[in-house]
Amino acid sequence: MLYGKPYGEADVQGPSDGQPDQLAARVPSGGHGGEQGEPAGRERALPPAPTPEQIAARARALASVPSGPRLVGEAAVREIPREFGAGTRVERLWWRAASLRSGCPLVCVSSADGGVGRSVLTLGLGGLLALAVPGPVVAVDATLRAWGGLEHRVARRSSSTVWDAVAADAGLAESGTAERLTQVGPTGLRVLVGESKLTAQRRPPTWPEMFGVIGHLRSVYPLALLDLPTADSTSTWRALGWSTVPVLVSRATVDGVQHTLRLLAHMRGAGLAHVPARAVVVVMATSPSVAREVRAVEQLARQTAAELVRVPYDPGLARADPLDPRALSKATRSALTEVAAAVIDRCPVEPAAVLGPGSSASNGED
Repeated sequence: MLYGKPYGEADVQGPSDGQPDQLAARVPSGGHGGEQGEPAGRERALPPAPTPEQIAARARALASVPSGPRLVGEAAVREIPREFGAGTRVERLWWRAASLRSGCPLVCVSSADGGVGRSVLTLGLGGLLALAVPGPVVAVDATLRAWGGLEHRVARRSSSTVWDAVAADAGLAESGTAERLTQVGPTGLRVLVGESKLTAQRRPPTWPEMFGVIGHLRSVYPLALLDLPTADSTSTWRALGWSTVPVLVSRATVDGVQHTLRLLAHMRGAGLAHVPARAVVVVMATSPSVAREVRAVEQLARQTAAELVRVPYDPGLARADPLDPRALSKATRSALTEVAAAVIDRCPVEPAAVLGPGSSASNGED
């Protein structure tokens, strides 16, 4: 229970939701789960949550892994589509995207409220990053529900869903299997859509199963985006806690932004101060004009979160069609570029990235 009692580390870390790469080898294939978000039975014994020392040791190990053939250089940087123009900000984004360090950073998208456009932002941001990152980028429907999510914003080339990824178990760590189960967006973004059936044979996964899927996918893709539920459960808080870049989406209303501010304050009180320190708040406008009161509360949010970006109203974001960020308005493309740059700036990159256009001495890990 998140609300109604004092927070502590035990409220947001427990034995049922370890880091996804740790759970990947432990989650069994198939089977029937219990209630949503809980292990199916006693045989689903999961490892205890990692200690801070174990997390630090794993981070050092990832930092020492060589990047293999993904060397940084002019040949590694992909061409910037003409729709995104030129300039230091865009060039820096593309350069750093080509310099991501091995280990698959996780971009976790959640919100304080429902119906704010999390799935739309996940696909828009993922579609843009798929243009910049040399390797394939994956977006995963991790909402654990049988409706909504990512499936209506990507053209289906197969009937595969996240449930098939659960059934694939360790085979998902093979690139051929992962590619076969994902859909492909207009810019090449790989999308693992949610399961929409609730039958004896198919259902949305539980949290332990989802963490196992994420752990396997991290061994295949250089960057992953997770479309999470609203941040009103312990499991979502855990996911935000171990994410590389937490992204919190808000409606462009006074209440919407204030609810996000309260969420960040609660997370600080729960011992998760690193989440607000790295959080990118994205305010989604629902009309062409934004009230002065909203702009005022946005200024308060900028002092609380690491960065805040407002995405303007765009009819292209409201249509239930495959989402191509190149087809959006110029203002929306510019805003998504700012969000993508804020995300990539917080991802670990190879040291050579500091030599890229507009780069400083930071490599995204400070």
